[in-house]
Amino acid sequence: MTREEAKIRIKKLKEEINHHRYLYHVLDKQEISEAALDGLKHELYQLERQWPDLITPDSPTQRVGGKPLAKFNKVKHSRPILSLEDVFNSAELEDWLERNRKIAAGNYDFFCELKLDGLTVVLTYVNGILTRAATRGDGLIGEDVTQNLKTIESIPLSLKFPPSLARPKVFEVRGEVVMPKKVFEQINQEQQRQGLPLFANPRNVAAGSIRQLDPKITAARKLECFAFEIITGLGQTTHQQVHEILKELGFKTNPHNQYCSSLAAVDDYLKKWESSREKLPYQTDGAVVVVNEINLERSLGHIGKTERWMAAYKFPAEQAITLVLDIKVQVGRTGALTPVAMLKPVKVAGSTVSRATLHNIDEINRLDIKIGDTVILQKAGDVIPDIIKVLPKLRTGKEKKFAMPSRCPICHSPTVRSEGEVNYYCSNAKCFAVQEEKIIHFVSKGAFNIEGLGPKIIEQLINEGLINSAADLFKLTPGDLAPLERFAEKSSTNLIAAISGAKTIALPKFIYALGIRHAGEATAVALANHFGSLEKLSSAAMAEFDDLPDVGAVMAQSIYEYFQNKESRKFLAELFSSGVKVAKTAALGNAKLAGKIFVLTGALASLARDEAKEKIREQGGEISESVGKKTDYLVAGNEPGSKYAKAEKLGIKIVNEEQFKNLLSV
Repeated sequence: MTREEAKIRIKKLKEEINHHRYLYHVLDKQEISEAALDGLKHELYQLERQWPDLITPDSPTQRVGGKPLAKFNKVKHSRPILSLEDVFNSAELEDWLERNRKIAAGNYDFFCELKLDGLTVVLTYVNGILTRAATRGDGLIGEDVTQNLKTIESIPLSLKFPPSLARPKVFEVRGEVVMPKKVFEQINQEQQRQGLPLFANPRNVAAGSIRQLDPKITAARKLECFAFEIITGLGQTTHQQVHEILKELGFKTNPHNQYCSSLAAVDDYLKKWESSREKLPYQTDGAVVVVNEINLERSLGHIGKTERWMAAYKFPAEQAITLVLDIKVQVGRTGALTPVAMLKPVKVAGSTVSRATLHNIDEINRLDIKIGDTVILQKAGDVIPDIIKVLPKLRTGKEKKFAMPSRCPICHSPTVRSEGEVNYYCSNAKCFAVQEEKIIHFVSKGAFNIEGLGPKIIEQLINEGLINSAADLFKLTPGDLAPLERFAEKSSTNLIAAISGAKTIALPKFIYALGIRHAGEATAVALANHFGSLEKLSSAAMAEFDDLPDVGAVMAQSIYEYFQNKESRKFLAELFSSGVKVAKTAALGNAKLAGKIFVLTGALASLARDEAKEKIREQGGEISESVGKKTDYLVAGNEPGSKYAKAEKLGIKIVNEEQFKNLLSV
């Protein structure tokens, strides 16, 4: 075969394979067997091996190709992906419509889409060829996962625009990547066969699959993508047309999406799928109700980070009946004992649940839960398992009342409950569980932020006798780690380097890392700003805490007692002898931003939200999450939310990003 003959054959093979891809994934039809289709793909692959210069980016053979990535690059979206307003019943849906009618008059009809439980992606085509695929991320910036999304058969690698449509050079589409329930069950069966932990739900596996650095792993997960929105204008006038165009271009769209001429028709659609969603091959937690007319959509626009022209109708949280097999107690970093219900495994909102926190003994008494009870379990927000009710009429008389243990389940020291506290605590400050949780907190992001030092490694280091407290981390050497399981020479060196690199730390982060009871991140910042150094803080008298706002008597007592405690002083001395250095913070009582209250809204181009907050605190300012009469400044970035209007109404000074940076530089 000559090169020219191969070129013609390759072109015909690509067209034939793409034709059958379109039939199967878009029209749900099949003209030839999978074996026959595999034969076509194999012939194409062999020809491209022989003539590699004829390989094009849109070839079906390129769905799984390329070397594993080292990391994902960041991608800024051409248009922000905004949030949706959640509605939970017909009355709230009517309120949403009435609000929109006051903003923009018109004849409202709707297009309803099942809200798939997956991950939103943005697909970019240049001259009809898929060139980039990105995750939603924070709505402004996502990650480039092109290689991985190319492995999804329902995503076309190239587009053929019919003569009736314009052919833009750059064309963008949004879609939802999901994992079918059947595939999820097969994956979990394989996990079980290999004795590995089961995955919680299809969405988690889909998310993990998209973010695999090796695209071959993504390909093996058999994900699907349903397109739902065109970003680039093609002359469409309704959202219904958007879906018709998507299908014509070769995208898979959800066949259960439906045009609804009125809100009554929308209500019928919602009721139908609320009762039938279990029959679907993928998970859904509701439906998106879209204003159909695109001119109306443009008039309605958005408020803050929420689109006005769409609403997410959430189906009622799924509930299930199960048995409380036992109630066990976990010990946290402060020594607090938390009762946890061990449940007969039950599926709720698509995932299997076998435990639920009971928070404290007061909650157990309120619900009147006994071991052996039949209970109603609900996933709050479809995420957190929560026991909402006991069914006492189903009791047999063999149920057992639960009592908080008088001794810690880990170290067997006496437990105590202070007056006015809801929690019981282990009285042993050296309890293994307390120490482990303290170290996990110590290295967390808001504290020393030591990368690579997760809970499993910390547990391993404690069990091997290499560390007893967080101070021991700074005494470790690569030689200490090399003999341990999961530690090669390079990983040992990397972890020691990360620990060494964290030795110098800002005062607020250091105070937070100590894990003082009742003192969170905001308190740590306030203490650092007020005292300026650890020396002044640790030697402060009780009376000195009275001048601090938001530090009550209980918190002040806890902070004061921590620094008076002999064990705490010994721990601090060990840290400093191991090379830890705390950067001093100038007392900010006289700083220009001292006492000024800032509220942030919208996205800043040059600063992450946490970075902006840190800079405000460094110069004595305070952060508030809501606008009020005491607010001094509202910092407004791109797409500011409802806080902007409230600030205008109250006469609060509003500054843009440039003005904000000038304030910080004074």
